[in-house]
Amino acid sequence: MKLEILLLGALLDRPSTGYELKKFFDTHGRFARSNTTMSQAYRTLAAMEQRGWVEHTIEERPGASNAKRYHVTEEGHTVFIDWLTRPYNPPTRFQDPDLYARLGGAGFMTVEQVLAILDVEINTRVAEVARYRHRDRSRHDEPPRGYDVALGNQMDEWLHRRGAEAMDRHIASLIELRRRLLDAEPLNQEPAPTLGRTEETAR
Repeated sequence: MKLEILLLGALLDRPSTGYELKKFFDTHGRFARSNTTMSQAYRTLAAMEQRGWVEHTIEERPGASNAKRYHVTEEGHTVFIDWLTRPYNPPTRFQDPDLYARLGGAGFMTVEQVLAILDVEINTRVAEVARYRHRDRSRHDEPPRGYDVALGNQMDEWLHRRGAEAMDRHIASLIELRRRLLDAEPLNQEPAPTLGRTEETAR
């Protein structure tokens, strides 16, 4: 997740001071990009300001240091929308924040655009399940010295099963989200009692 895009999205939600951005990175922003420091954020904001994507105003604070409040410019708004609506290319790892960062900007898109992103993600992950779920997962022709084969095999199987379960939940949740958007069903209600798993995603 590029820091420039994350900052543009945050500032479009709410023009912010450095202190407010720190609170963002300590809460919501930590799920979109890990280990972001304020020194990184300030350097990126300075570069974005040079590009004309953001600007700042000075807020005077009696008895304290003045604060810069950053705002997104028209050019910055265009940059963010261009990123949001360009063709979606799913990352290798479905856990990466790319998809959720785009869905978080859904208010700037149409339902059709969101559905197109969901279709790409669902089709990509279903194809990955079909291709990789039952791959040969053997590690060694000969185990290295000191390697506990029984423990290693047990851990490999546990990790495989947890990964398969996480992928299946990811696909099922997107299929349900897609259905709700098509049916114009409120997204804040509990899902239908039985989703079922497709044959493609079942282990």
